[in-house]
Amino acid sequence: MITSRQVRAARALLGWTQEMLADKALVALTALKRVESESGLPVREDTRHQVVRALEAAGVVFLDSDRGEGLMVVREALEKTRK
Repeated sequence: MITSRQVRAARALLGWTQEMLADKALVALTALKRVESESGLPVREDTRHQVVRALEAAGVVFLDSDRGEGLMVVREALEKTRK
């Protein structure tokens, strides 16, 4: 499962606002804020899935290993999202 920090980091690397990501993920802005929140608010799994799909479509690759979580952005996709 992705973390709220990964979502915020991915959005920052893409140069997207919360409004842009909510629009691309087809979720309400308040729902996205819950996904990005560290407060432990419940989030619907379909909402989280839509956010992940939108970020992955923009070139974000989520990483999870025994050493921790992270992400990377595929350069080609990043250039396409900025055009």
